[in-house]
Amino acid sequence: MKKLTLTLLLLLTVVLLHARTIEVSAAYTGSKDFDQAQAKATMALTLNTLAGLEAKMANERVFKDPVFSVAAPIALNFELVRFSIRPFYYLKNKSDNAAFQDASAWGVNAQMSMPLREDEINEVYTHAFLMASFAQQQGTVFYNDASMENRHYSQAAYTLGLSQTLYNAFGLDITGSVFQYPNGVSGVAGLRSVMDQQELARTQTLDIVHQLAKYTLSGRLARMWAGNGSSFYLGYRYGEYHNAESEHSVMAGNSFVAFQRVTVDMAYNHVFDVHNNNKRDIFYIQLEASF
Repeated sequence: MKKLTLTLLLLLTVVLLHARTIEVSAAYTGSKDFDQAQAKATMALTLNTLAGLEAKMANERVFKDPVFSVAAPIALNFELVRFSIRPFYYLKNKSDNAAFQDASAWGVNAQMSMPLREDEINEVYTHAFLMASFAQQQGTVFYNDASMENRHYSQAAYTLGLSQTLYNAFGLDITGSVFQYPNGVSGVAGLRSVMDQQELARTQTLDIVHQLAKYTLSGRLARMWAGNGSSFYLGYRYGEYHNAESEHSVMAGNSFVAFQRVTVDMAYNHVFDVHNNNKRDIFYIQLEASF
């Protein structure tokens, strides 16, 4: 852990010295089931290259020790297409049950975004994007016959999305994701894993997701006031899972400029299954500054 931390700090220092502009953010997400803190720094290395470092710490009630993860996203922006790649790694989390394997995970997601229409003067755009993700987890798989197995478990996800402005005042995002399990999901009742499934496909929820999804559909509508840098947004997600009831997620948030170059984003998320059970209330706040 110390070696990894020192390596990340050294890498961050080198990158900062060569950065043109820097954006840093800190966020907190909390509910009755978990507390999560996240820090992120994004640097513009050239006119069309962005690089960043992310770190998260989650205190989940189902794990004895905090869950730590790091990521290093890189984005390349060209006139007709934009690429991004984001490798991530979850540090090993030791189990307090000798029957369960220590859990960790690694993976990568890659995204390609294409501007179908873009008018920067009138702030009008239509973007389509495609994302593919892969992860391998080291954990414990539980089966329907009450048996379990300590093993490596692979997953993949594919996401298609569309972002568009409406009437120069609204922003609409629509995404759909499907999930694949190369190791098979038949008979799997659950997975003891430290990885948040939203590493594979980010959807309109603030929850930490460990259920094995079949697919998710999500949308987000934002009312934007470009003149003062603020917006109000509503988000919705529906997901079906192999080992849990289907779920709804409803989210409302507000983003605004609090001080010069400092933006605040606050949101509330309510999650519940199709039988109106297993309800969770989740709160989120983020501060972002640019230099």
